[in-house]
Amino acid sequence: MELKNAVAVVTGANRGLGRHFAAQLVERGAKVYAAARRPETVDLPGVVPLRLDVTDPESVRAAARTASDATLLINNAGISTGAPLIAGDVDEVRREMETNFFGLLGAARAFAPVIESNGGGAVLNVLSVLSWLHPAGLGSYSASKAAAWALSNATREELAPRGITVSALHVGYMDTDMAAAVPADQKSDPAEVAAQALAGIEAGLPEIVADELTRQVKRSLAEAPQSNAA
Repeated sequence: MELKNAVAVVTGANRGLGRHFAAQLVERGAKVYAAARRPETVDLPGVVPLRLDVTDPESVRAAARTASDATLLINNAGISTGAPLIAGDVDEVRREMETNFFGLLGAARAFAPVIESNGGGAVLNVLSVLSWLHPAGLGSYSASKAAAWALSNATREELAPRGITVSALHVGYMDTDMAAAVPADQKSDPAEVAAQALAGIEAGLPEIVADELTRQVKRSLAEAPQSNAA
C-alpha cells in the first residue's frame, strides 16, 4: 500500500507509539486522523484530532462516519493492567480484553466498509511479544494479545477479498509510558518501531516482528512448554 496520499486513522494517537505513527504518516504525505478518547490531548501539527474510544461502540461508529475517507486503520490503542488471570481482579481482566481484543475488532468492523468503499487499503494491529509469550504475572495482557493475534490472522483472510490487507506488529518493551518501569537498555525506540511497521504496511507484510527478543520468542513457538511439575 502506498502511504503517500493515504488517509489514516490512528487510535491512541495522543502519546507513545501512536503519536509516532501519526507524525511519521504526516511526514510521508498522508492525511491523518489522530484518534483519542480525549482529542483535546492531541498536540501534533498537521493531523485531524478525532474522538474515538475503542471501548465505546457508538464512539467508534461515529468516528467511522467522520473519517469516511479512510484507507488505513492503525489499531494502536491498548492498555496493560498487570492482572494475573487467577488472582487478579476479574473486572481488570475483562477491561483488558474489552480494549485489546474487542476494541480492535470493533474498529475493524466499523472501518472495513469505509476502507473498502474507498478502493481498499490496510489495517495494522499493534500486538506484542506477549502474543506468543505468556508469563503468569501478565496473564491478562498476554491472553488479550494472543486473542488479537488470532483476530489478525482470521480477519486477514476475511478481508482480503475486499481489497484490505491486515498486518500484525509484534514488539517487546518500548520506551513509552506503558513500560516506564522497565530498564532503558531493554526497550526499543518507538520511532524506529513505527518506521518498521509503516514499511511493513507498504510492503504488504502480514506480520512485522520489530526486535530481536520477539524474533527469538517466535522461533521458540514449536518447543514444548516448560513443565512446572515438582
